[in-house]
Amino acid sequence: MTRRTVRIAMNGVTGRMGHRQHLVRSILALREQGGLDLGNGEVLWPEPVLVGRREPALRALAGRHGLTEWSTDLDAVLADGSVDVYFDAQVTPARADAIRRAVAAGKHVYTEKPTAGSLAEAIDLARLATEKGVKHGVVQDKLFLPGLRKLKRLIDGGFFGEILSVRGEFGYWVFEGDWQEAQRPSWNYRAEDGGGIVVDMFPHWEYVLHELFGRVTSVTAHVATHVPRRWDEHGKPYGATADDAAYGIFGLEGGAVAQINSSWAVRVHRDELVEFQVDGTHGSAVAGLRGCRVQHRSATPKPVWNPDVPATEPFRDQWQEVPDNAAFDNGFKAQWELFLRHVALDEPYHWDLLAGARGVQLAELGLRSAAEGRRLEVPEVTL
Repeated sequence: MTRRTVRIAMNGVTGRMGHRQHLVRSILALREQGGLDLGNGEVLWPEPVLVGRREPALRALAGRHGLTEWSTDLDAVLADGSVDVYFDAQVTPARADAIRRAVAAGKHVYTEKPTAGSLAEAIDLARLATEKGVKHGVVQDKLFLPGLRKLKRLIDGGFFGEILSVRGEFGYWVFEGDWQEAQRPSWNYRAEDGGGIVVDMFPHWEYVLHELFGRVTSVTAHVATHVPRRWDEHGKPYGATADDAAYGIFGLEGGAVAQINSSWAVRVHRDELVEFQVDGTHGSAVAGLRGCRVQHRSATPKPVWNPDVPATEPFRDQWQEVPDNAAFDNGFKAQWELFLRHVALDEPYHWDLLAGARGVQLAELGLRSAAEGRRLEVPEVTL
């Protein structure tokens, strides 16, 4: 086997998502399996260069994983001609400027979302990268998770007939930080720092709906800050200025309607932290991140509404589990592999910065819809 090295500047991997999913479960996991097999006797070997603002955290992270290359000087890393790819998992307000600098340095770009703080800025990043001729991709991890891959298999197989509606429930209780430590960083609840559940989750819902059911053509949203007071990482109280819950209705190309509730102030009474119920003329499905259950019209019972007697039907038992029929790898790692093949072999890849701009657009319009109290059309995004 011939080893071909790809050097990746990884910015923001001292954070929770960047560390766990992108560094450990994706790039280091690829190294543990011996690299990415490109075929024809060639293996792509990812070599991470850790980048961040906090030198002690970078040094500790590198030492923990046996890595030797790290830097607090992003410009110096980008000026290194041996670095091929720039990856960004920073806080949202810092992302667009760093991506712009990486593109100017001629690096291929792979980034978390949202890609920017506004649609205009997101489109500008896509335009700059396209004009520069660098390859660019945006993390759209939920498409690669087992439950949604099973759902995609059902759609492709015609299981649903005509799809009528999609209903999504996402969220869990994020502790306030006073008597129990919060599971999410405090900046998530400060709008001035790029926080808010709409900015965080509407980009996810855009690509899930777009890829599985059709382009989002309209949005109606209501947002709330249900928990107005929280405590930060140092035990200091602060006022939450960002939305922690959003209730959205999305019109889809073709006529289907999607309703998705997103909340960090809800307690879980479902099998997974996010579930989507899809109802069609021929059948229905409920998909989470890993599992997927179906009910075909031929096996659909006929409930009768009678509030005067207890319900005796075991409704949840009337659904059938969809088998795996395949081995599913970590969703983040699966998309990293596709992007690295795109970089190394120029294989097709369409989850680019323009796709990321659609997510920014939906978040922007969702917040505007909530502020104005009306339904808004979602125009197609172009360069």
